[in-house]
Amino acid sequence: MDMLLLIKALILGLVEGLTEFLPVSSTGHLIIVGDLLNFNDEIGKAFEVVIQLGAILAICWEYRSRLLHVVGGLGRDETARRFVVNLFIAFLPAAIIGLLFIKTIKAHLFQPFTVAIAFIVGGLIIFWVEKRHRYAPRIHSVDDLRWPDALKIGLAQVLSLIPGTSRSGATIMGGMIFGLSRQAATEFSFFLAIPVMFAASFYDLLKHWDLMNAQELGVFAVGFITAFISAFFAVKALIRFVAGHTFVAFAWYRIIFGALLLFYYRAELFQAL
Repeated sequence: MDMLLLIKALILGLVEGLTEFLPVSSTGHLIIVGDLLNFNDEIGKAFEVVIQLGAILAICWEYRSRLLHVVGGLGRDETARRFVVNLFIAFLPAAIIGLLFIKTIKAHLFQPFTVAIAFIVGGLIIFWVEKRHRYAPRIHSVDDLRWPDALKIGLAQVLSLIPGTSRSGATIMGGMIFGLSRQAATEFSFFLAIPVMFAASFYDLLKHWDLMNAQELGVFAVGFITAFISAFFAVKALIRFVAGHTFVAFAWYRIIFGALLLFYYRAELFQAL
């Protein structure tokens, strides 16, 4: 087995796990790191599907008790039914727009310049949201959401189809704009990731099924396990972080990282212009 390939799988698994649920864009990081590691071919695309599944299973494990409670209460618990309906409503906008335009988006927006600009703009938006969020939020628990709130967050999630924007960033900031507390917006973003990422991963899995072979099993396993473990700890860390901090640090990170990307790819950018 190619040791260099396993090291690349380990690095990309860490990148996916550490960035998927933070407001910093896992897709943007994977595009850049995959390019730097020269691991962005067809096998690399199939690999990204596998590590995304590893990351989302970390959320399922962290919230297993809550999810089992919801499933068990669907037939008799109004709160559980409302929770599932809200997730479905929030899921729909990005699912519909994604199915209609994902090929166009991947053809034109999956490039360093777009990712860098999205990083910087996303950072500025976080600054604006945090300044605006000084007023008391009206929703402190995901159980208090109503379907209009879920729809608004779902519409905000559509922005995450632009690489570099961040799915979690769009939903968390969208939630805060529409009246959720920082903790409630973060938690709903976690739960919303489950249907969104499972749907996207299985869709991509079917497209790249022919690339899944026994020869690459070790590489996929390393990436999957690494993404699961790193995402599990990243989620726990973020939960603790939002209890007493704003997202301003992530805004600075996005802006600095975006500026570094513009500098690193400056030659390509000048040629494109």
